[in-house]
Amino acid sequence: MTAKKPLDRPDWWMDLPDAVDSRHYLGVRDSIAAHIHNGSLAEGACLPSERQLQTGTGAARGTIRAALFQLEAEGLIYRKERSGWYVSPPPIVYDPTRWEGFMSYVAAQGRTPKTELLDARTIAATAELAAVFGVDSGAPLYEIRRRRYIDDRAVLVETIHVDPRLTPSLLEHDLSQSLTQVLRSHYSIAVVRNRIDMAPCALTQDEAVALRLKSGLPGLLVKRISYDAQGRVVEYDLEYWRHDALKISVDIRVGN
Repeated sequence: MTAKKPLDRPDWWMDLPDAVDSRHYLGVRDSIAAHIHNGSLAEGACLPSERQLQTGTGAARGTIRAALFQLEAEGLIYRKERSGWYVSPPPIVYDPTRWEGFMSYVAAQGRTPKTELLDARTIAATAELAAVFGVDSGAPLYEIRRRRYIDDRAVLVETIHVDPRLTPSLLEHDLSQSLTQVLRSHYSIAVVRNRIDMAPCALTQDEAVALRLKSGLPGLLVKRISYDAQGRVVEYDLEYWRHDALKISVDIRVGN
């Protein structure tokens, strides 16, 4: 995607509405959004500091922050820890009807994927997990928790459960790589069916911390149950996505 050409003036924020017009945070929000849409701020560009925005508007710091939080909730900007606010990149396109791993479909769209392993351990199955896998409550299951990035921005945190009866010693493998490839190459397990449920959610507690987001921001929860050719549950995956990082797109041919 060709980035929009920014305006020549590096101090564009001095054109934001003055204090009389910006007493309500939406006035500041509207002005910053306009600069994003008209190309003054290209995708990936860093916004001025809160102090600079205060200088340009005469607005209170609380007003500036409320405007920035509103833009973040809309997916127009995002915050990097100890760095500042940036214009959001375009979302990645995801087609749930196709079985393609995260690393593959992100790379296919010209973006750079990365996976970070947060934790891998054996747990006792809860009643919910026992029902999914068809095992007794308390039965051992592998739990893998990972954070995934697109272009060095954390976009989702996932928790995967796998039945150790199908994958003994799975935790000894490099789980920062494609789990699909590990299952195929080391256990001769191929996924032939996926059941996927998606629902909006609020990113709170561990998920918000893992994604370095303010708790309560909107997100998308993707639940995936994967089956092999024998109908056995291979993995149960819970993905918590930033709401601005993913675009669901399905191309369905309709017969006459």
